Amino acid sequence: MIKRIWNGYTTPENADAYEQLLDTFVFPGIEAKQIPGYRSIELLRRDLGDEVQFTTVMEFDSLENVIAFQGQDYETAYVPAEARKVLKRWDERSTHHDVLQTRRY
Repeated sequence: MIKRIWNGYTTPENADAYEQLLDTFVFPGIEAKQIPGYRSIELLRRDLGDEVQFTTVMEFDSLENVIAFQGQDYETAYVPAEARKVLKRWDERSTHHDVLQTRRY
């Protein structure tokens, strides 16, 4: 299992609009690609005062599935043009982590 982690930042004034864009456009667009091995996406939000941080955590079965999603340069961030209009800044690269353990209580 692979977790793909990415961060984007926007102003407090644009935060709700960006969250809505993710929910109604970006995430459905990813799901519509029907990428084999794509399992889920999580959205995290953190208020930093002068900006709001959004973190996405995508889950894939394997690195090959990530490459099917993003291509050979798979660390390149996936930031659609519509999202770029609302974001203040973002990570140009995503990080990828092997899941070693998951414990649920």
